[in-house]
Amino acid sequence: MGPSARAIAEQASFQAFLHGYLQEIDPGQWREHTVLTGPSGQWTCELSLESQRSRLAIEIVYRSDLGRHRYGKVQQWLNGRYSWAEIEPFQAMCLLVRELYARSAGMVPELRKLRELELLHRLTDSYGVMTRYVAKRRHDPRLHQNCFLEAEQSLLFGHASHPTPKSRQGMPEWQQDAYAPELANRFQLHYFMVHQSCVEQDSATALPASTMAECLIRGGHPTLNLPEDHVLIPAHPLQAQWLLLQPAVQSAIQDGAIHPLGALGPEFSATSSVRTLYSEQADWMLKFSIPVKVTNSLRVNKVPELRAGVVMARLIQRTGFAESEPAFRILQDPAYLTVKLPGQAESGFEMIFRENPFPEGEDHGVISLAALTQDPLPGRNSRLLSLIEGVALNENRSLASVSQDWFQHYLACAIAPALRLYDEHGIALEAHQQNSLLDIRGGYPHRYYYRDNQGYYLSESRRESLTALCPDVLDTPELFYRDAMIRDRFCYYLIVNQLFSVIARFGVDGLVSEAVLLRQLRCFLQSELARLDGPARPLVAMLLEDSCLPYKGNLLTRVHDVDELNAELEMAVYTSIPNPLCRRVQSLLPSQIRKQAVEVHHGAA
Repeated sequence: MGPSARAIAEQASFQAFLHGYLQEIDPGQWREHTVLTGPSGQWTCELSLESQRSRLAIEIVYRSDLGRHRYGKVQQWLNGRYSWAEIEPFQAMCLLVRELYARSAGMVPELRKLRELELLHRLTDSYGVMTRYVAKRRHDPRLHQNCFLEAEQSLLFGHASHPTPKSRQGMPEWQQDAYAPELANRFQLHYFMVHQSCVEQDSATALPASTMAECLIRGGHPTLNLPEDHVLIPAHPLQAQWLLLQPAVQSAIQDGAIHPLGALGPEFSATSSVRTLYSEQADWMLKFSIPVKVTNSLRVNKVPELRAGVVMARLIQRTGFAESEPAFRILQDPAYLTVKLPGQAESGFEMIFRENPFPEGEDHGVISLAALTQDPLPGRNSRLLSLIEGVALNENRSLASVSQDWFQHYLACAIAPALRLYDEHGIALEAHQQNSLLDIRGGYPHRYYYRDNQGYYLSESRRESLTALCPDVLDTPELFYRDAMIRDRFCYYLIVNQLFSVIARFGVDGLVSEAVLLRQLRCFLQSELARLDGPARPLVAMLLEDSCLPYKGNLLTRVHDVDELNAELEMAVYTSIPNPLCRRVQSLLPSQIRKQAVEVHHGAA
């Protein structure tokens, strides 16, 4: 029969939480041949619970060179009995949360308790939501299809490096049934007719944003005749429900400036980000503001992000990068619509048009790296393992040799062009797993797609040349960062989050060892270093030489209750982790590596 949906979700929740704890808080003491050693592994990691005068011992089912271990049973040391007792993974998470806040020196006691309660609530919420998703979808054959939408809606476990990967505050169960991507439903958009004097829009395409909005429903509503001085604005149903309760919107409705039209047009489906919607029949995907906290942050579009999408569409076009790198494509967010209401920077109507290169008939074999590398349900293969096995069978070659060739194709289309974009033009991308799509129709990676208008970093050292190329960047000064900060963020998103997840998946699936792919990656980076002479060169040198790498602390960000999308400079909490590419640290145990990395990080500070 296999494990229950609840047990699957509990183990996946523990996997995500403990990954963050070992990376950001305490690497633990690693021991061989201890009480938990069994047929599934030979390592145990012990974590001290000093404030509780206890400790935990976690069985390591798979030990990763990249810190992406897989965990088995958990036991707690009982002082009163002088013995170990097995406990549930969720109980272990609660004990570790208590320990986390006991170690949070300098935090006001009442604030500490409130934040501890908030984290426990989100852990419980994420665990419960994940349980529902697994229960409803675990036998759905669409989970294993490699079409764009099916892959987007297959992320039952969510962000592999986030402690609360399925936390959905603000979206109750009845709304999740309709609007959660994991439950694979479709729904109509809601529309508002708004007087043009209240509308703000821009477009880097040949069409005005208002015309693009009308095109969304024109086919299904040929008799919809808008007054000449009004604009049609689409909204996510959750967004529309929230808007209709806002006093400023209600006032505008009474004044006749806004007219709610209700649900119209074709049905859309939620992609993995929850708030970006897709239809096979539409020329555009649509990114909305919704009153929901997904993982850390309230998912709303800010006015600077609207402008950034348009400006970056123009800038990327003028660099000529798309023509020079045909295997690397940036999905543009080139138009937006919103409503201006008195005294408000954002009214809540803000929506963005995104390119849709995956219409019906062209949506097969395009999949996010988050879906490709996600842990499979029990008894199933990961998508990557199934893909490699199919290629190896067709080519009559070994899994290891196909894996190394596949990895080289991936480096060529996803990593090398991203480095060149930064090196030649000073443009870095927040290219994490969920923002990264691969075209794998031929088995091997053929093309890479990047998506996210919130994830651009422009080099301060290239401000003059970028401004000369596209004067519109003067309207988005918030996109410029110092190269030192860009290196940290770019390194985390492109290498640690995205690339290392691919290597770890190969290792966990037993296709080829992580050590082999790390050597292959070192050779690739050394080759790239010889070609680079701009801001990407110090980044690649850091990857090859530094003992530690910057790491975005999703758990620490959550512990301190930071909404990074609303924080100044969208700052999360960053720490450091061992650099598995650095030969000086490759032979050390995880606890020794972590100690060395922390010392180097503090010394640099």
